Amino acid sequence: MTDNRPHTDFDEHDGPPEFEIPDFDPRRTRRAIRRGILRTSLVTAAILLVITLAATLGLRAPHLRGDREQRMRDVLGTALAIANPAYRIRLGAIEASPLTLSLEVGATPIRATGTFGTDAAFGDRREEIRQDLFGRVARVPLGHATETPLSYALYDLGTGNRPKERMRAVLARLPEAMNALVVVEFATPLDAPGLADFARRYGSCPELVVYERRPRATPITWGGRMSPSTSEPRSGACHELVPHELENFRRWTASLREHDDANLRRFGLDLSRLRAAATAGKVYGYVDRTVSVAQVRKMLDDPSVATVRVVDVSFDLEL
Repeated sequence: MTDNRPHTDFDEHDGPPEFEIPDFDPRRTRRAIRRGILRTSLVTAAILLVITLAATLGLRAPHLRGDREQRMRDVLGTALAIANPAYRIRLGAIEASPLTLSLEVGATPIRATGTFGTDAAFGDRREEIRQDLFGRVARVPLGHATETPLSYALYDLGTGNRPKERMRAVLARLPEAMNALVVVEFATPLDAPGLADFARRYGSCPELVVYERRPRATPITWGGRMSPSTSEPRSGACHELVPHELENFRRWTASLREHDDANLRRFGLDLSRLRAAATAGKVYGYVDRTVSVAQVRKMLDDPSVATVRVVDVSFDLEL
């Protein structure tokens, strides 16, 4: 019988050929180990990066949901300006981290127009408002250690401090052409049209209007420099804008929600006070930083004026 099995070079009883182990090469072994360590490190780093990005973006997502950034500007940025009427407040960028949302803030003390200085474009002080993951204010800028002469003049509204006679004596020593930063206080509150008429008669600019009598404390104020997204832009002479700015104040308070109250209290404000001041619209006084000493002397003779407190003076260097 013919054997049809395939021919092999070895007999099946002899077993498979022996496997030859190559000679040990130290250099090749070291290279292989290095490649393995590098490959493992790169894979591990890539996995950790993906996990970190996913966790960071996942934790930042609650901060960026809906209109939270805009409301931070509108509610907290405006609250800071109301709580610190002696400062010009500018709002910068919002930064989100896994645990907080931070709004950059620039603050510059208000001075009489014409004061020579080299103020920073964004503000003399750089601060931030910080909000945690649950929307609570974790850090409030400025505070009681940052009072200015204007702060104290606003505290004096309703106290009888610095009456007309004393202010006349101060003004008598000043040149008429000087510019003054003043707080005008009325004997009885005016309404917005009444303030507009008063400012027109004396060529005054109510940059900041006081809508609350709160002796020895910071009263509620509002002005054109507070510009939340709820405000409608207007144009015209400074005194003509008073009624329009009151409407912007009312729009802003109407946009506030009950849960904002806890954050407002961190700024020394509260929802009920703000709404009451906006609804009543009673003008107890105002701040002007452009009025001349000559104009202030005339204001002091007006029976509707309780007093005019001079805070700062300066020559207008642009003349």
